[in-house]
Amino acid sequence: MPQASVAFTGSGQKYHGYMMSTDICPPRFKWPKSFPPLTAEQERISDDFVRHWHEVLPRRYGMIERFNHGFPVRHGDIKAGCKTIEIGAGLGEHLRYENLNIQEYHCLELRQIMAENIQKCSPKVKVTVGDCQKRLPFDDGYFDRIVAVHVLEHLPDLPAAISEMARLLKPNGVFHIVIPCDPGWLYRLTRLISAERIFKQRYKQSYNWFIHREHINSPDEILSVLGRYFYIEKREFFPFRIPLINLNLCLGLVARKKA
Repeated sequence: MPQASVAFTGSGQKYHGYMMSTDICPPRFKWPKSFPPLTAEQERISDDFVRHWHEVLPRRYGMIERFNHGFPVRHGDIKAGCKTIEIGAGLGEHLRYENLNIQEYHCLELRQIMAENIQKCSPKVKVTVGDCQKRLPFDDGYFDRIVAVHVLEHLPDLPAAISEMARLLKPNGVFHIVIPCDPGWLYRLTRLISAERIFKQRYKQSYNWFIHREHINSPDEILSVLGRYFYIEKREFFPFRIPLINLNLCLGLVARKKA
């Protein structure tokens, strides 16, 4: 995959040809990333839209969701007794794709209300409220497998999270990852007529302040940090198999822990 081209011009940051305010978007390839504080109203809107989008996506954009959640299972090689942790589990959408009868399955979710929803709907899984960028209450090498579906792009301290995932995995453990092809051209065009349109209709305001705080790590950044602890066994682009960020919506990765 070609390395991202980043150039600073005037008061904005140009990334893959897209101009972004440096007041909103932190520099690429530097962590931890920080932002100005949100107002109370922005915090309310942010929490509400995250929950709303988790509900809307499966109903309206089923083809994308089938890739998002199908990829970790299709390439999972899940054996009886496997210990799996899913980070950033949201409302538990991924659980219906997994065989919970043969795994010890854990869900990690930052938001208490979402974690409670997972536990209520899926009593078989073990739910932990916590931050994957910090040390989690599990022993070194506890898990055979980690699942992260549209999580890594959101993390202000991505290197800390990847380091913690490497600690949690057994030797030769596998990390199943799906990330958006943002800031690719096709992704931005599709978002304009989906999430951005819904956000503007729902809150009657600009979408920029929200998304520029959400998708803060590009695919190039994520791959660069993963390479410190993992090697990539498989890459699968969606919807087109052409290996270009600009021509796809999502990228699935199978990352194996380095010895």
